[in-house]
Amino acid sequence: MNHVIGVDLGGTKTAAGVVTPSGDVLMSETIPTLNRAGGEAILDATAALIGGLVERAADAGMSVSGVGIGSAGVIDAVVGSVVSATDAILDWAGTELVAGLSSRLGFGTVRAVNDVHAHALGEAWLGAAAGSSSSLMVAFGTGVGGSLVLAGTPVLGHRFVGGHVGHFASPYASFGGSPLSCVCGGSGHVEAVASGPALHEAFLRFGGSAVDAADTRGVFALATSVSDAHDGGAAAGSADSRTAALHAIELGAAAAGQAVGGLINILDPETVVISGGLADAGEIWWKPMEAALRRELLAPLVAIPVLRATLGNTAAIVGAAKLVLK
Repeated sequence: MNHVIGVDLGGTKTAAGVVTPSGDVLMSETIPTLNRAGGEAILDATAALIGGLVERAADAGMSVSGVGIGSAGVIDAVVGSVVSATDAILDWAGTELVAGLSSRLGFGTVRAVNDVHAHALGEAWLGAAAGSSSSLMVAFGTGVGGSLVLAGTPVLGHRFVGGHVGHFASPYASFGGSPLSCVCGGSGHVEAVASGPALHEAFLRFGGSAVDAADTRGVFALATSVSDAHDGGAAAGSADSRTAALHAIELGAAAAGQAVGGLINILDPETVVISGGLADAGEIWWKPMEAALRRELLAPLVAIPVLRATLGNTAAIVGAAKLVLK
């Protein structure tokens, strides 16, 4: 039985695993991404990671026939190069991802796609959207990204930019009458109000203290402490910070749901999957997000399934492997 290596190459870490033809991840390893060292150093480290897994597989009597990669950045899936990337990975744009790994590894089959598309492909194959003819996955975390998968293939777009669902206008992305700045250089976008970092920024704008919540996790801890206090526990942080935390979560969740609802109206997928760190934050985010989403839907879409992603950290590895297993 031939196996493949699936790789999830992100801005902070790179994970890889040996994947069976049925999608089981038999063994995996994770290394820090050398995001300040440039493309060639990242290719060297990734090739070493893959090579180590190939050796482990061989020791277990398994052969490896190819490598699939889900990578941060806009990826030209035809030639396997990085078209553009943010400063999360320094000098990543222009890297010949497939050619560079192929020359280092000696594999005949190496394929690459953007990491969010790989994540969505994994969920469409074996995760929350398994069995669906079409699925829309939207991830809310450090950024906001998405992918539409049709008949087992992610829609990449003519210039491979498809899926940047964080970068269209949101009526929620303003403060004091001015649109919020977005990391892409634009303003008033979904990501500027619905991402994890944006949620923390909203908390500070609403009067929250960085002493009470230094990051997005802290904002959720404050908001959860309010619920605990209602049940007889002690609430953490100042009253102003607790109010700001609840307000920021409600705003970010409403913006997220409104955006996904609009996408559903446009794309009409069979199944919708919501992923990312915010989706895993619990009902305090999920309930207002789904309520806003369903308020946005056209009448024929009101019963559409909206599901949490189920594959967790293995989704992009499995999806990347599927690129080769096809």
